[in-house]
Amino acid sequence: MTPYTGEIIAFLTVLCWAVGSQFFEAAGKRVGALTVNLVRLVLAAVFLCLTLLITKGQLLPWDFPLRNWGWLAVSGVIGFALGDLFLFKGFVEIGPRLSMLVMSLAAPVTALIGWVFLEEIYKPLQWLGILVTLCGVAMVILERNGVGPARLAVPKNRVIKRITLHGVVMAFLGMLGQAVGYIFSKVGMQSDGGMLDPVASTTIRVLAGILGVMVIFFLLGWWPKIWQSRHDAKAFAYTSVGAFLGPFVGVVLSLAALHYTSAGVASTIMALTPVMLIPFAVFIHKEHVSKRALAGTVIAFSGIVLLIS
Repeated sequence: MTPYTGEIIAFLTVLCWAVGSQFFEAAGKRVGALTVNLVRLVLAAVFLCLTLLITKGQLLPWDFPLRNWGWLAVSGVIGFALGDLFLFKGFVEIGPRLSMLVMSLAAPVTALIGWVFLEEIYKPLQWLGILVTLCGVAMVILERNGVGPARLAVPKNRVIKRITLHGVVMAFLGMLGQAVGYIFSKVGMQSDGGMLDPVASTTIRVLAGILGVMVIFFLLGWWPKIWQSRHDAKAFAYTSVGAFLGPFVGVVLSLAALHYTSAGVASTIMALTPVMLIPFAVFIHKEHVSKRALAGTVIAFSGIVLLIS
């Protein structure tokens, strides 16, 4: 292992989430984001359980202490069920641009929680790196939807989302769910013998997330939407690939990163996911990326250099 193993794993996590998001986007356009969220968790649970069966000879980590099961389960409900629910509501009310900008606050919030409750220590240069990285990420997110001084004239085919306090609060709660869930994951993976297996830990989180989503679907009456999309083979294929890269490989790598670096450092690197999406926007979706977005990318990666120095 290298001195920067945790940082490298965190970068690989960003790559998995960026690629997986392309498949989730394609599936979401066909059957809706809420349906994709539940299906991707179910598929991820299948991948994880099969992996445990092959590597450990058991479908579930029954050897984990009950205390760790509890922390990881709470983490899954907060992160995968409640966090995603609030985030989707934020998307509806204020749009993905501002919602993603609010979500980028998960890095400093995670660092703050880790500093207060886990006694993690951050040097002044690392705090500066977190701030610089978030500034760069914010520049890229704001640019992606074409909002800025150079684009005050809005084309007829564009819609400006009205920013509401309720929508901002929903996005903030989604961000808070991600940050708190991530901290609970780190606590749940700790044991007297060291850190627990990331794959097994992720399995518990995903299964708890599924149960949480199912309860929410029952309470809100969303099951008909799931049933109506059962015949869309392409959506299922897209979701399968995205589930393998995102909730399976990506989440396992994100938990593995916690083993080799602090929660604040890992979560800040993972906040670069919107930056990583720029090449996909340019080469796949044929979008124009301005100098401002490129400058934001440079600033964000400069922050990472400060963060791991």
